[in-house]
Amino acid sequence: MPSGDKQKHPATIVAEQLAEQHKEFGDIPCLDIEDAKKILNHTLGLVFPHFMPECSRGQKAIEKVLKDLHQDLIQVFESITGWKKAVCKKKAETFLEGLPQLVVKIVADAKALHEKDPASKSLAEVILAYPGCYAVSAYRIAHQLLELGIPLLPRLMCEHAHRVTGIDIHPGAKIGHSLYVDHGTGVVIGETTVIGNDVQIYQGVTLGALKVDKKETRKRHPTVEDNVVIYAGATILGGKTVIGHDSVIGGNVWITHSILPHSQVMYKSTDEAESGLNWTI
Repeated sequence: MPSGDKQKHPATIVAEQLAEQHKEFGDIPCLDIEDAKKILNHTLGLVFPHFMPECSRGQKAIEKVLKDLHQDLIQVFESITGWKKAVCKKKAETFLEGLPQLVVKIVADAKALHEKDPASKSLAEVILAYPGCYAVSAYRIAHQLLELGIPLLPRLMCEHAHRVTGIDIHPGAKIGHSLYVDHGTGVVIGETTVIGNDVQIYQGVTLGALKVDKKETRKRHPTVEDNVVIYAGATILGGKTVIGHDSVIGGNVWITHSILPHSQVMYKSTDEAESGLNWTI
């Protein structure tokens, strides 16, 4: 090495390599799970004042929270989309305008838990203490943002709820009213899942894909029709799999084919099978 040259510092060498490798990621949005958590919790406070006491102080207090949320949404949308501010402003306004209908859906979920769970002593207990209520509420909010075409933020919201509750609901799933998720730890609901109205799901249930294929663009996850009960540990897989309405899926069963309406599917020895059962495994 010529005497006039200086040897590069190791940090300089490594920085050059990392900077080159980082080009693979493209533009990195300035967003993390704390931003998603803040927006989620502010929105939940507007739905349930239990999470944000100022929202129980009347219209003026609610209006202030809405204005703050509106500004936060605009900033986050700008940082992750590259859209013009006017577009982000309109998207944020559309989200706020949809909040009254969103509240109706989320409250229906909470009431379903309170009415069907014999351990529930009050609606407030469900709202504050039940992980299923929090996870499903987060899904409802995230799904509404996904419907507006907002990238990344909905996934971060649902991932925050996943970390807090152990319940993993993809924001792309389509879920009807009054979803009941009791206990909930280990529940997985995949992206293309379709769930009808008044469905009950217990802990450890998986509504997943039959196989993992990155190139797969078709519906990968099952359809669960109205008034179905799925007990703990059941696994239901496949985009063509339909669980017919008013069926009961017993604990720990593994299903990859469609089930007719009004069916009962459970592990039970043949000699113990009751006449009302359609399927025994």
